[in-house]
Amino acid sequence: MTQPKSIRCPSCRAVVHAADADFPFCSDRCRLIDLGKWASGGYVISTPIIDPEELESLRQKEQQSSRDPNDDLPSHKTQ
Repeated sequence: MTQPKSIRCPSCRAVVHAADADFPFCSDRCRLIDLGKWASGGYVISTPIIDPEELESLRQKEQQSSRDPNDDLPSHKTQ
């Protein structure tokens, strides 16, 4: 399958050619606008994750990241 020679800028809908420096955006300004939408939460995943294995994997990762890093260190009691 071949790449399209031109597409529309995701931000302003201007025609952008594949050879343009800011591809797939028409300019650095439109690239920053798009980045701002990601950073502010303007883009979201439209459907929740429903795969039980994936949910369990995410729960385990969350639990590991919320653990106290000192829990893994051996305890040395001083008298």
